[in-house]
Amino acid sequence: MAKKMISIWFFIGLLLTVYGVLILGAGIYDLIVPGRHNVVLRELHAGVWWGALLIVIGIVYLVFFRPKRTGK
Repeated sequence: MAKKMISIWFFIGLLLTVYGVLILGAGIYDLIVPGRHNVVLRELHAGVWWGALLIVIGIVYLVFFRPKRTGK
């Protein structure tokens, strides 16, 4: 009884999604509560864009590389 192995790309998609949620959350928090330091190009909200991009890429990986069900 050999079990089917799960692709490493599925775990990478999971990791990208988790990181994206964390970065997006930090970016939204930074929008609500601005920091004390002046950051160059703060108005571009890089944390929000980067987090959203990681979530989208992670979900694409999760969908394309999800484990296949084997029916018996």
